[in-house]
Parts: sequence; structure tokens; C-alpha cells
Amino acid sequence: KIPSLLRSQKMAWSAMSVVLVGGFVASGLVPGQQQQQQPKAASRRRLYAAAVSEFSTSKSAEIMAEAKELMPGGVSSPVRAFKSVGGDPVVFESVEGAYAMDVDGNKYIDYVGTWGPAICGHSHPEVKEALVEALKKGTSFGAPSLNENILAKMVVDAVPSVEMVRFTNSGTEACMGMLRLVRAYTEREKIVKFEGCYHGHADGFLVQAGSGVATLGLPDSPGVPAGATAGTLVATYNDLESVEALLKDHEVAAVVLEPVVGNSGFIPPTEA
Repeated sequence: KIPSLLRSQKMAWSAMSVVLVGGFVASGLVPGQQQQQQPKAASRRRLYAAAVSEFSTSKSAEIMAEAKELMPGGVSSPVRAFKSVGGDPVVFESVEGAYAMDVDGNKYIDYVGTWGPAICGHSHPEVKEALVEALKKGTSFGAPSLNENILAKMVVDAVPSVEMVRFTNSGTEACMGMLRLVRAYTEREKIVKFEGCYHGHADGFLVQAGSGVATLGLPDSPGVPAGATAGTLVATYNDLESVEALLKDHEVAAVVLEPVVGNSGFIPPTEA
């Protein structure tokens, strides 16, 4: 059902980065909804001001305070701690369609979509129906299943350059497998990544650029030994000359990049 669903679904929603839906959250009005009667400008301003004044994340703060006693930074992924962007994390309770609701009852537009899987929107009826049918057969086999073949065929059909698929549990695991594959195939050790791009938290990817435009990577995370990043070269995104310099001076197994940089701000790729 998923392929037909994706074709028919109108992506009129933008999918979470803690974006408050104006001041209309508390009033129950969300951009895109039709009002029965348009209030006067003064009334709208009063409504907006009242909604903003009611916005609170006190329950989120309480939950995060407890979480910090249970998990490092109170989160299961470092970026969710908000350390690099400021502010305090918001604890969510439910999601539906293009929206996420936190434990304080605030409603947000979700611009992340669980980092991709919620491309049809959260809690889509067809997706939930498929999940329920799959759960009836069990939650995990730890062995091959027919559904792997079905999903693999879908991926191969959707991406012309893909001939075979290896499924993994995370992006980090996928990138680690990719590193081993390209190094085994090319019999070369060096890879090129771009400054600011994220490819999981494997040691070889946790590098920083040095003083040069294109340079040998150095560990940028405590606990990562220098030897783990010795095979990683760092280039500048949207700077082909920095890539060409590395390819000229080193035997490179692969160049790894994000199609669109996301972890260091939205940076669209250039054609040259």
C-alpha cells in the first residue's frame, strides 16, 4: 500500500523542529484551517496575545529534569539536548498528520517527520493498518522474512542506481558498512567527507577540519582516538576545488556527502 499511498498523498503539509504555530496554538486555530467567521483585526490581535501568554512548557521542564538524572543530557541522541541551538528541549506526547503535541498541550508543525519515515504524515490510517497486520505475525523474527524481499524490490525499483540492498538498524550502522565495502572493493583506505555533514557517530566520521581548506581530519569528540580518523579527509561543502585537491594528493576509496546538508543548517548544493 505504501507506494500508491506516496503517489496519492498530497504533501500539503510541511513536516518538527520546535516551531510554534504562531499564537494560534492555545486557541485551537492552526494556519491552514478555515474559520467560520473572520474576527476583526483588533480581536485577532487580542486572541494572538492571549494565546502567546498561555504558552508554557513547564511539564516538559519537569520531565527533562528527571531525564537528566537517568540519561546523559537527558536524551537518547545528543542533538536533542539543544546544546548547539540554545533553549530547552520540548517533550512530545503525540503526533498526527503534520503536527506534534507536547506534554503541555502545545501544538507544533513538524518539519522533521521522524527524520524521514513519517513522509506520509504521522499516524496515517493506511500505515497504521499495515503495522497492525504485521504485528499479528510477531514483533521480530531475528531471521529472514518475505517482507525483506518485498521492501528490497521497492528500493531497487525506486532508485535506478541501486542493484542490491543491505538493511540496517540505523544510519550509523549503514555508513559503517559502507566504509568497509568501499575500502574492500577499492583496496584503498582514505575517504572524503565534508565539513558540517553528518554520517552517524562512528569514530571515523567524528572529525573536524583543520586550518586548510581541505585537510586530514582530526578527532572532534572526546574518546575518539587519532588513529580512528586517520583515514578520513575533510573537504569544504560546495567547493569542488577542495575535493579535487584531495583526490589529486590521496588514493581515495569514496567521497561521502549528504545530498542536502541538514545538521549545520540548511545548505543547498550548487551545480558547480
